Amino acid sequence: PTPEHPSPSTNPEFLKLIETIDRQTVDSFAPIRCPQTAAAERMTKVIEKFRDNHDSIGGTVTCVIRNVPVGLGEPCFDKLEAKLGHAMLSIPATKGFEVGSGFGGCEVPGSTHNDPFIVDQTADSPRLTTKTNNSGGIQGGISNGASIYFRVAFKPAATIGQAQTTTTYDGEEGVLEAKGRHDPCVTPRAVPIVEAMSSLVVMDALMAQYAREGAKNLLPRKPQTIPTHPATGAPSS
Repeated sequence: PTPEHPSPSTNPEFLKLIETIDRQTVDSFAPIRCPQTAAAERMTKVIEKFRDNHDSIGGTVTCVIRNVPVGLGEPCFDKLEAKLGHAMLSIPATKGFEVGSGFGGCEVPGSTHNDPFIVDQTADSPRLTTKTNNSGGIQGGISNGASIYFRVAFKPAATIGQAQTTTTYDGEEGVLEAKGRHDPCVTPRAVPIVEAMSSLVVMDALMAQYAREGAKNLLPRKPQTIPTHPATGAPSS
């Protein structure tokens, strides 16, 4: 985030990146998995600094889901972003989740944050799309066909090599000092986990939608009748 773009959703460079990035590119930057050389080098130096100090540091993972069908999710309890948040926050070490403009969206006015509808001129047949994507591909809990993107925050690993004070239930003070090898940052390792959990959520939503469509064929057809006025029996207009 920058003063000009408090939310990545208002940054044209970020929006272009999420439409072109692919898994192979991300994996080519292993082990950091940040698809930008300069940023990846800075992250590596920061992690190495904390490792050398026998400490740990947290980070965030940004996930992009493209080509999601329109209509997945629910308008209330099973909102698609709620199911994604549920899945992401079920991953160990997670401490935060934001979709679309996220917390940065609180710092822009509604006139900037709204996603106005426009006609998609690139589609084979005329259809509506949104000019911007601050919603992160989900509106009213339901996918709108745009790319879904969100961020997951991971806390610093609790197990570190530094000696830390502790106290027992009996009031006796002690010292905790982990031995052995421990990751100074778990965030790079979380990338495939976030991807897998996202896939499970989208597939679950697809299966739910498929079940709804199939259930229509199981229900008996109701006779189509024209409503009438109780007094006259004349068809209502």
